[in-house]
Amino acid sequence: MEDQAEKLREFMKNQQNGTGEEAKGDGDPKERNGSKTKIIAVASGKGGVGKTNISINLAIAYARMGKKVIVLDADLGLANVNVVLGVIPKYNLYHVIRKQKQMKDIILDTDYGIQIVAGASGFSRIANLTEEERKSFISEMKALSHADIIIIDTSAGVGQNVLDFVEAADEAIIVTTPEPTAITDAYGIIKIISTEIEDFDMGLKLVVNRAGSVVEAKKVSQRVINITSQFLNIKVDYLGFVFDDPGVSLAVKKQQPFSIADPRGKAASCVQTMVNRLEKVDPREGGGMGRFVRKLFGANGE
Repeated sequence: MEDQAEKLREFMKNQQNGTGEEAKGDGDPKERNGSKTKIIAVASGKGGVGKTNISINLAIAYARMGKKVIVLDADLGLANVNVVLGVIPKYNLYHVIRKQKQMKDIILDTDYGIQIVAGASGFSRIANLTEEERKSFISEMKALSHADIIIIDTSAGVGQNVLDFVEAADEAIIVTTPEPTAITDAYGIIKIISTEIEDFDMGLKLVVNRAGSVVEAKKVSQRVINITSQFLNIKVDYLGFVFDDPGVSLAVKKQQPFSIADPRGKAASCVQTMVNRLEKVDPREGGGMGRFVRKLFGANGE
């Protein structure tokens, strides 16, 4: 553990100072001048609510603002970011974890101005890594530090992987729909987050997907916000909603992001509004890639 802690200390120091190799893009001689990578985890209480679609289109909206964005598919069981984008990756996180490839080798460019890291389908959980694998993976994470934004598409539900990534991220977004089961499951994942993550001080953000109207979205959000405040004493902020737009389903069938298929559509406009709100949020003190690695791997740098 001493070697791992020392590596983490050096990594975090360099990240904060904007120096060292991790502050540079792959092959880019320019440094990021100390600016921190912002890590956003996107989660949901159940599958089928559009979490991956939201993640990808948030990334594209950020890219349109001139940001360097990576979508990390953290669903280690049924990874599908590449499926939604119609991309067939040759390598994924599994190959990095097993030291068969380096992280820089599996970062894929897309036609949409974003990069993706394909998930390790069939892998169990990151906490099961051996000490050697953990140390290697921590080192490999440096290859992502050239990004301004990393959006982590977690697996659906409340598995330990989800909790690990939510705790490690700078921002966490919970996606739900107006369906009663989705609302119940959204409350369920928020409850588990509030009870299982120690010293949890992150203001969770809620997104209502497939809303029929602005009024419906606000009703759903207020229901979740009120009940979590009353029974869990945890703050949940309403980030926004995405209209139930038939164009979204058509885009999914074409394996194309809906903000590309219809950039002026209602759904794309909703996502851009959410990104604008996220950009107005002050960065978390001590956030960035250094904090993410420390939290994700349970190391305290001592």
